Amino acid sequence: MNIFKNLFFFNKKSDKNKDFNPGSFDQYIEIAKLVKEARIQQNLTIKELSYISKIPERIINSIENNDKNIRPDYPFIRSILIKLEECLVLKRNSLLKLAVRERKIIKKGGKDFLLGKFDLINTWQGSLLYFFILVLTIYILKRYFILNVNVIEIQNIENKIIDK
Repeated sequence: MNIFKNLFFFNKKSDKNKDFNPGSFDQYIEIAKLVKEARIQQNLTIKELSYISKIPERIINSIENNDKNIRPDYPFIRSILIKLEECLVLKRNSLLKLAVRERKIIKKGGKDFLLGKFDLINTWQGSLLYFFILVLTIYILKRYFILNVNVIEIQNIENKIIDK
């Protein structure tokens, strides 16, 4: 039965992330150990490290305690780790190599076409719409004037025949 579901409903899961298992090894545990050990070796408190590095105490606490709820996302944690490496006199990129981008699943909603967001000037769709409106206008005007010219010519011919 599952074979039919896979065939007809295309319910296959991608094998792209087969090797990625977020529970197997958390790099931030190793980062927490390195930061805490370096801070203790320097005889610094979290408050002093915060003052030196200009990083809030709660962020340093979240890094040392591996608190995922408070710890910033990857682009922000990267700059924080660089600053901590400088302040704790750690080997360059020792913390950055351990920081890995967390994979997030982003659900994209269906693309809704909103007339208010449609830009006639700056998009190719607007240019295409403008082109079709222009061609349609020319076609309508041409048909109107050609039909009127034919009617006027027929009236002129009838008038000539009547005059004779």
